[in-house]
Amino acid sequence: MPSGGAIAIYFADPMCSWCWGFAPSIRAIRDRYGHGLPIRLVMGGLRPGTDQPMTEAARQEVRHHWEHVQQASGQPFDFGFFDRETFVYDTDPAARAVVAVRREDPLLEASFFDRVQRAFYAENQDVTQPQTLADLAAEQGLDRDLFLARLASEEVRQETWQDYQLSQQAGIRGFPTLLVGPNADGAYVLVTHGYRGPRDLMPALQEVVKRLRSEAAGAA
Repeated sequence: MPSGGAIAIYFADPMCSWCWGFAPSIRAIRDRYGHGLPIRLVMGGLRPGTDQPMTEAARQEVRHHWEHVQQASGQPFDFGFFDRETFVYDTDPAARAVVAVRREDPLLEASFFDRVQRAFYAENQDVTQPQTLADLAAEQGLDRDLFLARLASEEVRQETWQDYQLSQQAGIRGFPTLLVGPNADGAYVLVTHGYRGPRDLMPALQEVVKRLRSEAAGAA
């Protein structure tokens, strides 16, 4: 254990390009700490409920972000996405899908989140569509029909919006954001607000973990 009962809280959105860029950093944390530092996913709510198709200006702005993320992170992108003329960038279905998987099998939540990201960014799949999300859930070994029923349920909708509210209450203004704690005062320490690659992130995280471990030992 890196510290007594410490966890990482990862505020993210499966349709956030910088979160896709941050995926190797999350893998590095899991590789380094494993179950010793559990990562709790909180759906941040990037553009939930958007109902208007993207304009040409919006597509150009998003394309610029994707190019920047690709350059910074080396993550793959399928730019065929920008050939779509009527795409509605509603992030709520994908976030609800992650929560639906969380409710059915929490151990699959992280891998499903990763799969939705890859499907959207690297494979140009439309993860705003329930049938696409059900296909991805089936890849994880989940029953499609049960998943679709759960995805449409009021319970999953409410839990997803509770995630969004938690993000707002924590003062999170952008994704990815990673906190680790609690410390001796019960607070969580900010490790990063925004993208950091593994080489930059891991020393900062290790310093926080070292401090938490020292505090836990002093309180024992």
